[in-house]
Amino acid sequence: MKLSFVAPILLIATLVLCAQEAMPRMSSVDPISAKVGDVVTVTGENLDKDNVAKVYLTDQKNDLVCEITAQSGTEIKLKVPAKSTGRMALMILTNGKEQKLIEQPVKLTIE
Repeated sequence: MKLSFVAPILLIATLVLCAQEAMPRMSSVDPISAKVGDVVTVTGENLDKDNVAKVYLTDQKNDLVCEITAQSGTEIKLKVPAKSTGRMALMILTNGKEQKLIEQPVKLTIE
């Protein structure tokens, strides 16, 4: 009897976990400082086109869209946009039904 109670709970838990979208996460940028027009490499998880629609540099006041030059599940190469200055955070616009802007714990210094 106990087994018949546990099986439906495990099935529901499995369905919930499978239904969740993979959340993109950036963990580092190389180099950590760049100039306008330079291409930098961001590494992390779930960074493919299915999960990441756009990448921005933000200083909390201005959000500047970056041109993505290459993209895979673990890496994005992007060009530093014009008007970028100082230390800026990277921000992701997710793909999917409910797009979200997610600021990442990765910073880039623009010289």
